[in-house]
Amino acid sequence: MGMTKAPYVLWNAAAAAAATEGEPVGDWQATGVSIDTRSLKPGDLFVAIKGVASDGHDHAQAALEKGAAGVVVRRDFSGVAKDAPGVRVDDTTQALEGLGRAARDRSRAKICAVTGSVGKTGSKEALAMILGRQGEVHASQGNLNNHWGLPLSLARMPIEATSAVFEMGMNHPGEIRPLSQMARPHVALITTVELVHSEYFRSVEEIADAKAEIFDGLVAGGTAVLNRDNPMFDRLSAAARTAGAGAVVSFGQHEAADVRVTETRPDALGTCVQASIAGVDMQYRVGVPGRHWVLNTLGVLGAAK
Repeated sequence: MGMTKAPYVLWNAAAAAAATEGEPVGDWQATGVSIDTRSLKPGDLFVAIKGVASDGHDHAQAALEKGAAGVVVRRDFSGVAKDAPGVRVDDTTQALEGLGRAARDRSRAKICAVTGSVGKTGSKEALAMILGRQGEVHASQGNLNNHWGLPLSLARMPIEATSAVFEMGMNHPGEIRPLSQMARPHVALITTVELVHSEYFRSVEEIADAKAEIFDGLVAGGTAVLNRDNPMFDRLSAAARTAGAGAVVSFGQHEAADVRVTETRPDALGTCVQASIAGVDMQYRVGVPGRHWVLNTLGVLGAAK
């Protein structure tokens, strides 16, 4: 019978206090990070985020009762005992961002960021599966891709991870840039650009420019992975180069694509795909029918190279 792997210690009192510029209370170790008591696990560090409709401070005591290792709360908060384990901070949202940045700073993982009008979550999951065969991978759960979800996902990244995949979403211009600058990816994948969330944009070009904000956090010489079949390819490629990308890897059916599908054949198990990756022919199967799924896998292969 195999031994169960002990959970990693993600944060202790000193490290969390340094990351959040807060005051540590007690001597504790956390094996996870949570902002929601409904999904909190024993050993998690609970960060009491104040949202539009609710305030996590209202649930801080419940978090401790559920087994939280500690709580990150405002310095003046009196809803838990003064000696309750955790960190007292000026602003809990900024504290969560501080944990995310500190986790990124201490990590040696290859960081991949994924965005796009459609296919973000599926591509993130597929990329994590491939990278997980090469080492220890960390990926954002579900669609934790906004101004709370991304720092939370970063804060949960184990020091031991060799690669990590983060999804980045947006509804308005200017939302992806700070996420990418926090994650500082080595690889940025844009699945496709289409006229969705159009109530906040006047054109597909504006959507492309908003998606291209993902390159603003790209590490120097990093890689952009782009859909060669998309009409916005040239615009996105130029944005990536301007932001300092060292390479642009293209995917699609286009004859100039670096990762190119040469033939697809539906069968009882999904779709059989023949593709050329940098001139090397390969064959694989996608477990679901549909051209868009095939194209998504090409982008994933380009990002995993």
